[in-house]
Amino acid sequence: MVFTLGLLWLFLAAMVISSIGFKNYVWFISLGYGFSIAGEGLLMLLLYGKQLTVGTVICCILFILYGCRLGGYLAVREFGDNSYKKNMKGEIKDGKSVPFGVKIAIWVTCALLYVTQVSGVFYRLHNNAQDNAFVFIGAAVMLLGLVLESVADIQKNKAKKVNPRRFVDTGLYRLVRCPNYLGEMIFWTGVVISAIGAVKGWQWIIVAIGYIGIIFVMFSGARRLEIRQNKNYGSDPEYQKYVKSVPIMVPFIPLYSVEKYKWLVG
Repeated sequence: MVFTLGLLWLFLAAMVISSIGFKNYVWFISLGYGFSIAGEGLLMLLLYGKQLTVGTVICCILFILYGCRLGGYLAVREFGDNSYKKNMKGEIKDGKSVPFGVKIAIWVTCALLYVTQVSGVFYRLHNNAQDNAFVFIGAAVMLLGLVLESVADIQKNKAKKVNPRRFVDTGLYRLVRCPNYLGEMIFWTGVVISAIGAVKGWQWIIVAIGYIGIIFVMFSGARRLEIRQNKNYGSDPEYQKYVKSVPIMVPFIPLYSVEKYKWLVG
């Protein structure tokens, strides 16, 4: 079966956790996102004790680590970084003008996306699949993405402390302009890899929806970041040289701008 009671429990957990977005609109896709993934990882460990294998335990723990790291990082930035709040004032909508019905739609849509994102590991548990090479390869790729995203955030924070008014072009940012988004995409690619040999038939549609959805969100986020950086640093010759020589999302792939792709909304 594609839809199961277990998926419903994961959806309800994501709904409860991401409901913090009603306090602050952006939290639906920031704090609510990170902590929903962590909550779903924990819930799978609790719901599927008998079906757990070494591989699925590792994947679920990685979900928890990923979600807590991201949620914690965003929480510290949200509540403790005054310079960030000052710089982002006016850039991020407060959601006060967003109709309540629209917030409901976003809340539900986000929760559904978060469930589909972890569905590759969920279906491995639901189908009582035994470990194979793909689950360990996938877990290794997930770990790589988590480390890459974490290092990128640390490097950006250090660079901004040295010079808060300059764009970041050091460390991983020499290879790609959005290494944190790259790490995110690698993490979720690992989840898909981990599902190979365990997910069956129509279940792949749910897995694919989650993967395509988060890749779209990452490119959409890169577009918003590019527009903001062009506004802030567009007159800087060093920045112009940087954006014309360093790919925006994937190293060695000559995609230097996504600003013109207006369909990347979000």
